[in-house]
Amino acid sequence: MKPGKEGYRVAVVGADSLLGKELMAVLEERKFPVSRLVTFDTGGDEPELPIIDLRAGSQNAVEDGAVNAEDLDFAFLAARSREMPAFLKTWRELGSAARCQIIDMVGDGGADDTVRLEDPATAALHHVHVPFLDRRFPLPIVESSPAPLRVSAHPAVIVISSVLLRLSARFPLKTAVAQVFASASDSGSRGIEELQKQTVGLLSFQKAPRQVFGAQLAFNLLSRLGRSGTGEVAGLEARLRRQLQAYLGDRVPAPALHLFQAPVFYSLGVSLYVETAEPVAPEAATAALAGERVHVRTAKQDAPTQVEVTGSSDILVDSIAVEPARPPGLWLWAVADNLRLAAANAVELAASLRERARA
Repeated sequence: MKPGKEGYRVAVVGADSLLGKELMAVLEERKFPVSRLVTFDTGGDEPELPIIDLRAGSQNAVEDGAVNAEDLDFAFLAARSREMPAFLKTWRELGSAARCQIIDMVGDGGADDTVRLEDPATAALHHVHVPFLDRRFPLPIVESSPAPLRVSAHPAVIVISSVLLRLSARFPLKTAVAQVFASASDSGSRGIEELQKQTVGLLSFQKAPRQVFGAQLAFNLLSRLGRSGTGEVAGLEARLRRQLQAYLGDRVPAPALHLFQAPVFYSLGVSLYVETAEPVAPEAATAALAGERVHVRTAKQDAPTQVEVTGSSDILVDSIAVEPARPPGLWLWAVADNLRLAAANAVELAASLRERARA
């Protein structure tokens, strides 16, 4: 894959979604060489959100509409939309002859009944990627096709993997437990809208909508969605487990994981308990974690919050604490902007594929 004189031909599926808008912004901010940008909307059913400053879209977008995989260099899947089945069907028919690199930002398809990416025809092509971690902790992968579909890791997977891989490089790990606190934005614009209406409704003593979360999320914490909930987080926990297993492999113990729906609009929080073979001083653990993309606070600094990290692609980790009842155990709190980190990882993955094609 080589770019034309002016850059690459790129498609964004779900350009009107929250993740799609963030991706468009990162592509422009990082000056990714785009000669043609084709956008596929999710069907025009995204609600208006007057309280949020959303970008109107890229000035480079030249058209919406059908396009074949052979006409593109990159396709970013930023939403599960009505365009995806037809697009993936075209790509599958082209098979190994397709020049298009498809970067899946919304998961591995396991939670989507419309688009099953885990069928036998494509299962062998799935690889989960975190480029900035791959450089330091490479996982040998045998490419089965010159044009595989690649999964850009979910932000929670990036946060958990960043901590576990860096700690395990210095200290043998025995076990790990991760609690992920997802924000309303994981359910897209409709999740944001419902949390907003619930908050306003409760403060004005009005009935609050529950279509997305199936329960009251405002001023509350949900261990799972209500039975009538339709939010994307319904299958997110299983998706995180699959991605962690695929990405971490046998390099570190698979963490036990549980997902909570938090009453916040953006960003995610992760509470991690990690147990090492021998007791580790917090200072030593801090030194092992600090580095590219990860910043660890000291006890004298304020604890990082999901509000503070919005707009950044960095991972903020609070001061590390030892579990008094089990000295080999360490507690960590980490936050990241889920949309920004997901978009940045996908663009970095595309950039790494560019570099690999040039080699």
